[in-house]
Amino acid sequence: MDALSELGSFLKSRRAAVRPEDAGITPHPGRRRVTGLRREELAMLAGVSITHYTRLEQGRGNGASDAVLEAIARTLRLSEDETAHLKSLARPAHASRRAPAHAPRAGASARQLLTAMTEVPALVLDRRGDVLAWNRLGHALLAGHLPPESPAGPATTGPNLTRMLFLDERYRELYPRWREEAQLAVASLRLLAGRHPEDRRLTELVGRLTVQSDEFAALWARHPVRTCTSGVKELRHPLVGSLELSFENLLLPGTAGQRLIAYTAEPGSPSDAALRLLGSVTAPVADPAKPRSRNT
Repeated sequence: MDALSELGSFLKSRRAAVRPEDAGITPHPGRRRVTGLRREELAMLAGVSITHYTRLEQGRGNGASDAVLEAIARTLRLSEDETAHLKSLARPAHASRRAPAHAPRAGASARQLLTAMTEVPALVLDRRGDVLAWNRLGHALLAGHLPPESPAGPATTGPNLTRMLFLDERYRELYPRWREEAQLAVASLRLLAGRHPEDRRLTELVGRLTVQSDEFAALWARHPVRTCTSGVKELRHPLVGSLELSFENLLLPGTAGQRLIAYTAEPGSPSDAALRLLGSVTAPVADPAKPRSRNT
Protein backbone atom coordinates (compact mmCIF):
# COMPACT_ATOMS: atom_id res chain seq x y z
CA MET A 1 0.00 0.00 0.00
CA ASP A 2 1.26 3.45 -0.98
CA ALA A 3 0.80 5.64 2.08
CA LEU A 4 1.02 8.85 0.06
CA SER A 5 -1.74 7.87 -2.37
CA GLU A 6 -3.77 6.68 0.63
CA LEU A 7 -3.29 10.16 2.12
CA GLY A 8 -5.05 11.83 -0.80
CA SER A 9 -7.91 9.34 -0.78
CA PHE A 10 -8.38 9.69 2.97
CA LEU A 11 -8.47 13.50 2.86
CA LYS A 12 -10.92 13.52 -0.04
CA SER A 13 -13.25 11.09 1.75
CA ARG A 14 -13.27 13.19 4.91
CA ARG A 15 -13.62 16.50 3.05
CA ALA A 16 -16.65 15.12 1.21
CA ALA A 17 -18.26 14.24 4.55
CA VAL A 18 -18.30 17.82 5.92
CA ARG A 19 -21.27 19.93 4.84
CA PRO A 20 -20.43 23.59 4.17
CA GLU A 21 -23.21 24.83 6.46
CA ASP A 22 -21.86 22.70 9.31
CA ALA A 23 -18.50 24.42 8.87
CA GLY A 24 -20.07 27.90 8.97
CA ILE A 25 -20.03 28.45 5.19
CA THR A 26 -23.16 29.67 3.41
CA PRO A 27 -23.21 28.02 -0.01
CA HIS A 28 -23.70 30.37 -2.96
CA PRO A 29 -26.89 29.96 -4.96
CA GLY A 30 -26.58 27.39 -7.68
CA ARG A 31 -25.49 23.82 -7.78
CA ARG A 32 -22.17 22.89 -6.18
CA ARG A 33 -19.94 20.58 -8.17
CA VAL A 34 -18.50 18.84 -5.12
CA THR A 35 -19.97 17.04 -2.15
CA GLY A 36 -18.83 18.57 1.10
CA LEU A 37 -16.13 21.22 1.31
CA ARG A 38 -14.10 22.47 -1.60
CA ARG A 39 -10.32 22.40 -1.28
CA GLU A 40 -10.09 26.17 -1.00
CA GLU A 41 -12.80 26.24 1.66
CA LEU A 42 -11.02 23.65 3.76
CA ALA A 43 -7.69 25.42 3.36
CA MET A 44 -9.25 28.73 4.45
CA LEU A 45 -10.95 27.20 7.49
CA ALA A 46 -7.77 25.38 8.53
CA GLY A 47 -5.60 28.45 8.02
CA VAL A 48 -3.25 26.83 5.48
CA SER A 49 -2.46 27.82 1.93
CA ILE A 50 -4.45 26.19 -0.84
CA THR A 51 -1.16 25.21 -2.46
CA HIS A 52 -0.01 23.41 0.67
CA TYR A 53 -3.32 21.60 1.10
CA THR A 54 -3.46 20.60 -2.57
CA ARG A 55 -0.02 19.06 -2.24
CA LEU A 56 -1.33 16.92 0.62
CA GLU A 57 -4.26 15.66 -1.44
CA GLN A 58 -1.83 14.87 -4.23
CA GLY A 59 0.07 12.64 -1.83
CA ARG A 60 2.97 15.02 -1.24
CA GLY A 61 2.78 15.18 2.52
CA ASN A 62 6.45 14.98 3.45
CA GLY A 63 7.41 17.91 5.61
CA ALA A 64 3.90 18.68 6.82
CA SER A 65 4.08 19.90 10.40
CA ASP A 66 2.00 18.69 13.31
CA ALA A 67 0.41 22.14 13.49
CA VAL A 68 -0.78 21.98 9.89
CA LEU A 69 -2.05 18.42 10.14
CA GLU A 70 -3.84 19.10 13.41
CA ALA A 71 -5.48 22.23 11.96
CA ILE A 72 -6.76 20.18 9.04
CA ALA A 73 -7.90 17.43 11.42
CA ARG A 74 -9.87 19.93 13.52
CA THR A 75 -11.53 21.38 10.43
CA LEU A 76 -12.48 17.92 9.21
CA ARG A 77 -13.64 17.00 12.73
CA LEU A 78 -11.43 13.93 12.82
CA SER A 79 -11.39 11.65 15.82
CA GLU A 80 -8.21 10.97 17.77
CA ASP A 81 -7.68 7.73 15.84
CA GLU A 82 -8.32 9.48 12.50
CA THR A 83 -5.87 12.27 13.39
CA ALA A 84 -3.17 9.72 14.22
CA HIS A 85 -3.94 7.96 10.92
CA LEU A 86 -3.60 11.25 9.03
CA LYS A 87 -0.15 11.82 10.53
CA SER A 88 0.96 8.28 9.70
CA LEU A 89 -0.09 8.71 6.07
CA ALA A 90 1.43 12.18 5.74
CA ARG A 91 4.80 11.07 7.12
CA PRO A 92 5.35 7.45 6.03
CA ALA A 93 9.09 7.82 6.65
CA HIS A 94 8.25 7.57 10.34
CA ALA A 95 6.45 4.26 9.92
CA SER A 96 7.78 1.20 11.69
CA ARG A 97 10.58 -0.90 10.28
CA ARG A 98 9.83 -3.36 7.50
CA ALA A 99 8.11 -6.45 8.80
CA PRO A 100 10.11 -9.68 8.64
CA ALA A 101 9.29 -11.96 5.71
CA HIS A 102 8.80 -15.05 7.89
CA ALA A 103 5.52 -15.73 9.64
CA PRO A 104 5.65 -14.91 13.37
CA ARG A 105 5.17 -17.52 16.06
CA ALA A 106 3.88 -17.22 19.60
CA GLY A 107 6.63 -17.54 22.17
CA ALA A 108 6.89 -20.40 24.63
CA SER A 109 5.91 -18.21 27.59
CA ALA A 110 2.80 -16.94 25.78
CA ARG A 111 1.77 -20.51 24.97
CA GLN A 112 2.32 -21.53 28.56
CA LEU A 113 0.14 -18.65 29.70
CA LEU A 114 -2.64 -19.69 27.32
CA THR A 115 -2.54 -23.25 28.61
CA ALA A 116 -2.80 -22.03 32.21
CA MET A 117 -5.92 -19.98 31.39
CA THR A 118 -8.25 -22.98 31.62
CA GLU A 119 -11.48 -21.08 32.31
CA VAL A 120 -10.93 -18.10 30.01
CA PRO A 121 -11.07 -18.23 26.19
CA ALA A 122 -7.84 -16.66 24.96
CA LEU A 123 -5.78 -16.30 21.79
CA VAL A 124 -2.43 -14.84 20.76
CA LEU A 125 -2.66 -12.77 17.57
CA ASP A 126 -0.14 -10.90 15.50
CA ARG A 127 -0.89 -7.34 14.48
CA ARG A 128 -2.61 -8.51 11.27
CA GLY A 129 -5.10 -10.67 13.17
CA ASP A 130 -3.42 -13.99 12.35
CA VAL A 131 -4.06 -16.49 15.14
CA LEU A 132 -0.67 -17.66 16.39
CA ALA A 133 -2.03 -19.81 19.23
CA TRP A 134 -5.21 -20.40 21.21
CA ASN A 135 -6.14 -22.29 24.30
CA ARG A 136 -8.74 -25.04 24.28
CA LEU A 137 -11.62 -22.75 25.27
CA GLY A 138 -10.57 -20.02 22.83
CA HIS A 139 -10.61 -22.53 20.01
CA ALA A 140 -14.01 -23.88 21.12
CA LEU A 141 -15.50 -20.40 21.37
CA LEU A 142 -14.40 -18.95 18.04
CA ALA A 143 -13.36 -21.72 15.70
CA GLY A 144 -14.49 -25.13 16.85
CA HIS A 145 -15.11 -26.00 13.19
CA LEU A 146 -11.38 -25.71 12.48
CA PRO A 147 -8.70 -28.21 13.53
CA PRO A 148 -7.09 -27.23 16.85
CA GLU A 149 -3.66 -27.26 15.19
CA SER A 150 -4.69 -24.67 12.54
CA PRO A 151 -2.52 -21.83 13.94
CA ALA A 152 0.58 -23.93 13.28
CA GLY A 153 -0.12 -23.99 9.54
CA PRO A 154 1.05 -21.57 6.82
CA ALA A 155 0.15 -17.93 7.41
CA THR A 156 -1.76 -17.76 4.11
CA THR A 157 -4.13 -20.56 5.12
CA GLY A 158 -4.10 -20.38 8.91
CA PRO A 159 -6.90 -18.62 10.81
CA ASN A 160 -7.03 -14.85 10.52
CA LEU A 161 -9.91 -13.19 12.36
CA THR A 162 -10.58 -10.51 9.74
CA ARG A 163 -10.37 -12.92 6.82
CA MET A 164 -12.66 -15.36 8.63
CA LEU A 165 -15.16 -12.60 9.37
CA PHE A 166 -15.68 -12.01 5.65
CA LEU A 167 -14.86 -15.37 4.06
CA ASP A 168 -15.70 -18.05 6.64
CA GLU A 169 -19.47 -18.51 6.84
CA ARG A 170 -19.42 -20.45 10.10
CA TYR A 171 -17.27 -17.84 11.85
CA ARG A 172 -19.44 -15.07 10.43
CA GLU A 173 -22.55 -16.70 11.87
CA LEU A 174 -21.14 -16.26 15.38
CA TYR A 175 -21.92 -12.54 15.21
CA PRO A 176 -25.62 -11.59 15.28
CA ARG A 177 -24.53 -7.96 14.74
CA TRP A 178 -22.16 -8.86 11.94
CA ARG A 179 -22.31 -5.49 10.20
CA GLU A 180 -21.02 -3.64 13.24
CA GLU A 181 -18.28 -6.22 13.74
CA ALA A 182 -17.25 -5.93 10.09
CA GLN A 183 -17.09 -2.14 10.22
CA LEU A 184 -14.89 -2.23 13.30
CA ALA A 185 -12.61 -4.87 11.77
CA VAL A 186 -12.08 -2.81 8.61
CA ALA A 187 -11.55 0.39 10.59
CA SER A 188 -8.91 -1.29 12.73
CA LEU A 189 -7.21 -2.71 9.63
CA ARG A 190 -7.17 0.74 8.00
CA LEU A 191 -5.45 2.23 11.03
CA LEU A 192 -2.91 -0.58 11.00
CA ALA A 193 -2.23 -0.16 7.27
CA GLY A 194 -1.45 3.52 7.80
CA ARG A 195 1.07 2.70 10.51
CA HIS A 196 2.75 -0.13 8.59
CA PRO A 197 2.67 0.68 4.85
CA GLU A 198 5.71 -1.57 4.24
CA ASP A 199 4.08 -4.71 5.62
CA ARG A 200 3.84 -6.96 2.56
CA ARG A 201 1.72 -9.62 4.26
CA LEU A 202 -0.73 -6.99 5.44
CA THR A 203 -1.00 -5.65 1.88
CA GLU A 204 -1.64 -9.18 0.61
CA LEU A 205 -4.40 -9.65 3.20
CA VAL A 206 -6.14 -6.43 2.13
CA GLY A 207 -5.74 -7.34 -1.53
CA ARG A 208 -7.21 -10.80 -1.07
CA LEU A 209 -10.19 -9.51 0.89
CA THR A 210 -10.84 -6.73 -1.62
CA VAL A 211 -10.94 -9.24 -4.48
CA GLN A 212 -12.91 -11.98 -2.71
CA SER A 213 -15.43 -9.92 -0.71
CA ASP A 214 -17.53 -7.13 -2.18
CA GLU A 215 -18.63 -6.26 1.36
CA PHE A 216 -15.04 -5.75 2.46
CA ALA A 217 -14.21 -3.73 -0.67
CA ALA A 218 -17.16 -1.40 -0.07
CA LEU A 219 -16.25 -0.83 3.57
CA TRP A 220 -12.54 -0.36 2.76
CA ALA A 221 -13.34 2.30 0.16
CA ARG A 222 -14.98 4.45 2.85
CA HIS A 223 -11.66 4.82 4.72
CA PRO A 224 -13.02 4.07 8.22
CA VAL A 225 -10.43 4.46 10.98
CA ARG A 226 -10.84 3.30 14.56
CA THR A 227 -9.01 1.26 17.15
CA CYS A 228 -10.63 -1.00 19.71
CA THR A 229 -8.66 -2.64 22.51
CA SER A 230 -11.51 -3.58 24.83
CA GLY A 231 -15.27 -3.81 24.88
CA VAL A 232 -18.14 -6.25 24.71
CA LYS A 233 -18.94 -8.76 21.99
CA GLU A 234 -22.23 -10.52 21.40
CA LEU A 235 -21.90 -14.06 20.08
CA ARG A 236 -24.37 -16.70 19.00
CA HIS A 237 -22.57 -20.00 19.52
CA PRO A 238 -23.87 -23.17 17.82
CA LEU A 239 -23.39 -25.26 20.98
CA VAL A 240 -24.36 -23.00 23.87
CA GLY A 241 -26.40 -20.18 22.35
CA SER A 242 -26.09 -16.46 23.06
CA LEU A 243 -23.17 -14.99 24.98
CA GLU A 244 -22.21 -11.47 25.97
CA LEU A 245 -18.49 -11.38 26.69
CA SER A 246 -16.08 -8.63 27.65
CA PHE A 247 -12.74 -8.70 25.86
CA GLU A 248 -9.33 -7.18 26.49
CA ASN A 249 -6.32 -6.91 24.19
CA LEU A 250 -2.99 -7.07 26.01
CA LEU A 251 0.17 -6.22 24.06
CA LEU A 252 3.04 -8.67 24.50
CA PRO A 253 6.31 -6.71 24.91
CA GLY A 254 9.09 -7.36 22.43
CA THR A 255 6.93 -9.19 19.89
CA ALA A 256 6.41 -6.64 17.08
CA GLY A 257 2.75 -6.12 17.85
CA GLN A 258 1.63 -9.52 19.08
CA ARG A 259 -1.23 -9.38 21.56
CA LEU A 260 -3.19 -11.67 23.80
CA ILE A 261 -6.96 -11.32 23.65
CA ALA A 262 -9.08 -12.83 26.42
CA TYR A 263 -12.86 -13.09 26.82
CA THR A 264 -14.70 -13.09 30.14
CA ALA A 265 -18.31 -13.19 31.28
CA GLU A 266 -19.88 -11.43 34.26
CA PRO A 267 -19.82 -13.91 37.17
CA GLY A 268 -23.18 -15.56 37.74
CA SER A 269 -24.63 -14.31 34.45
CA PRO A 270 -26.27 -16.50 31.77
CA SER A 271 -23.16 -15.91 29.65
CA ASP A 272 -20.98 -17.20 32.49
CA ALA A 273 -23.12 -20.36 32.64
CA ALA A 274 -22.93 -20.74 28.86
CA LEU A 275 -19.14 -20.36 28.91
CA ARG A 276 -18.83 -23.02 31.61
CA LEU A 277 -21.11 -25.30 29.60
CA LEU A 278 -18.95 -24.78 26.53
CA GLY A 279 -15.91 -25.79 28.56
CA SER A 280 -17.59 -28.98 29.71
CA VAL A 281 -19.04 -30.10 26.37
CA THR A 282 -15.75 -29.54 24.56
CA ALA A 283 -13.52 -31.05 27.26
CA PRO A 284 -11.30 -33.88 25.99
CA VAL A 285 -12.62 -37.34 26.69
CA ALA A 286 -10.34 -39.52 28.79
CA ASP A 287 -8.99 -42.59 27.00
CA PRO A 288 -10.34 -45.64 28.90
CA ALA A 289 -7.46 -47.74 27.60
CA LYS A 290 -4.92 -45.48 29.23
CA PRO A 291 -3.95 -46.78 32.72
CA ARG A 292 -4.59 -44.43 35.60
CA SER A 293 -1.80 -43.54 37.95
CA ARG A 294 -2.07 -45.05 41.45
CA ASN A 295 -1.00 -43.58 44.71
CA THR A 296 1.67 -45.65 46.37
